[in-house]
Amino acid sequence: MSAHLPLHGKTALVTGVSRRRGIGFAVATKLASLGASVVIHHHRPHDLDLPWGGDDLDAVRTGVREHLTEGARFADVAADLSDPASIPEVVGAATALTGTLDVLVCNHAKSGDDGSILDMTPERLSAFWDVNTRSTLLLTAEFARLRAPEPEEPRRPGDRIVGNGPYTEAQGHVFWMTSGQISGAMRGEVAYAASKAALAGVTATVAAELLELGIILNTINPGPVNTGYMDPETTDRSLEDLDAYIASTPFGRVGTPADPAELIGWLATASGSWMVGQVLTSDGGFGL
Repeated sequence: MSAHLPLHGKTALVTGVSRRRGIGFAVATKLASLGASVVIHHHRPHDLDLPWGGDDLDAVRTGVREHLTEGARFADVAADLSDPASIPEVVGAATALTGTLDVLVCNHAKSGDDGSILDMTPERLSAFWDVNTRSTLLLTAEFARLRAPEPEEPRRPGDRIVGNGPYTEAQGHVFWMTSGQISGAMRGEVAYAASKAALAGVTATVAAELLELGIILNTINPGPVNTGYMDPETTDRSLEDLDAYIASTPFGRVGTPADPAELIGWLATASGSWMVGQVLTSDGGFGL
């Protein structure tokens, strides 16, 4: 069982699963195929405001269920993660499915309505920060508290979290998603790049703290993945010369959602658990 279904008996929460073409859907189905019970989070109103539009949520649910293995369970929860009050509700709903929560994939993101540095306003910056950065940190904190003993005294800057190590195996896995700002300029996406750069920048700090609890954090840069925004009929940007550029790359294609999903699936197993606190780029060499 463990060889073929390494996540058998585990429960995973994947946020931002509202479109079958999205990375979140690919991750959710991959974890399900590895034996996990899966809880998906979605916020469809965000998609409806973008050129690629919303998907059929019933079809999304069915698609994930089709990958579940025997005995695994499924649930979904709708929430606007820009509201901090939604965070404990989402984690609570995920934990309620099986009584435990072992994997957290923070795939949700705000995109669209961005701009250059000349277009930045407090409201625009806060909108991206609230969804992409703050909610990811709060979800991670809520996940970590499931395994953390109550501190005897308030912690001060520099204090270590006290866990129950050493651990014979990982006590949980957390995955954050960053973006191409770690490889080069992202013109016209200043608010998005800033919100994602914050996650990449604080990965080592949070990973070190989570490790005291036996929880492993890694951050994934999936590189350019076409989830619909590179299709002419649903794009939000210029695609001039894109086909010629892609044809000139070694593999002649951009990423598919399955590419980062395969990486996350492996990292979530015991086989990938020696990889800790890294910002990993999975882009087929585009950054080169």
